[in-house]
Amino acid sequence: MAAPTVCVPGQRIFREGDSYVAGEGTYKRNGFIYSSLAGFLHTDETEEGKKRVEVRADVSKNVVPAVDAVVTARVTNVNPRFCKCAILSVGKTPLRETFRGTVRRDDVRGTEKDKVEMYKCFRPGDIIVARVLSLGDAHSYLLSTAENELGVVMATSEAGGSMVPVSWCKMQCPRTLAEEFRKVAKVQKQFIQDSGT
Repeated sequence: MAAPTVCVPGQRIFREGDSYVAGEGTYKRNGFIYSSLAGFLHTDETEEGKKRVEVRADVSKNVVPAVDAVVTARVTNVNPRFCKCAILSVGKTPLRETFRGTVRRDDVRGTEKDKVEMYKCFRPGDIIVARVLSLGDAHSYLLSTAENELGVVMATSEAGGSMVPVSWCKMQCPRTLAEEFRKVAKVQKQFIQDSGT
């Protein structure tokens, strides 16, 4: 088969019988196999030696952040009460369009919440890993970095270098050796893959 066969919903594909069985994206009616969605026709062998007929839509599934999901986001704005973020991915799945997120001052750390200074935790452009708390106001997700594994995973210094963590609250520029305050994530393997670093 040189070019993939395109199917549309309701299109009759094959007669169901000894050689063909219906798979994903298809349904059976009156002895025939029909396409249940728009996509490309695929066939493969089953263990019984029959051909399984499937129709696959070659589009990425739309993922929406859910409560308690771990997300990767870029900080866009910081003020004394909260920081605004653009959510880039949910788990390991990158999003086609970003969602808005907010990390409130009370949700930055699990302890000493009254001592949190937002400008010492995040800066615009930082890449953070956070957990979704809930759907907040104005279609903005409420995020939390109040776990050791959550917080800033990538940051750029004022000199333009990629900063490296030196403690749980500081990152250092490898060019100038200047240190800047951040709420640093204790990065684990799954979060490194999630953030794409």
